[in-house]
Amino acid sequence: MSDAEPRQIEAADRSLLIVDDDKAFQQRLARAMEKRGFEADTADSVREAVAKLGAAPPAFAVVDMRLEDGSGLDVIEALRRVRPDARAVILTGYGNIATAVTAVKLGAIDYLAKPADADDVFAALTRQGDEKAQPPENPMSADRVRWEHIQRVYELCDRNVSETARRLNMHRRTLQRILAKRAPR
Repeated sequence: MSDAEPRQIEAADRSLLIVDDDKAFQQRLARAMEKRGFEADTADSVREAVAKLGAAPPAFAVVDMRLEDGSGLDVIEALRRVRPDARAVILTGYGNIATAVTAVKLGAIDYLAKPADADDVFAALTRQGDEKAQPPENPMSADRVRWEHIQRVYELCDRNVSETARRLNMHRRTLQRILAKRAPR
């Protein structure tokens, strides 16, 4: 995360809830966002986040899509119920169009692929309605997108190779070779 002269937020309510089960990432992002003028609070799970939303709904939220006890979409939905004007961003390592559309329908203002840095998150949270997001400097390669999709389906099938191969319409041995390799860049 770039901390070289971070831009500051000038909103009256600067409360921010960061929900991510990756503790190291969560703490780095919280420190970086505090340097940009936010009052950051953190949560590790859907349950903890919903409890914090009930106690003091934040003006901003950054929520990981996949949490140990559920989906970040549940947090977005709960936030929208208690504070409809809140600006929320979803972060995910397993992005796809269907979940991006669902996140936006539930009230998220943006959907960022991990690893997102503090500048990307800040820009997404503070972007005005008519501003367009900048295209990524180095987007994922087509091979990486394919690999991410295969990994996501594999996880959704509870790491069952045969079921994943069937759903992807792929030979099981081909899938095993792909899973044995490192992620492409």
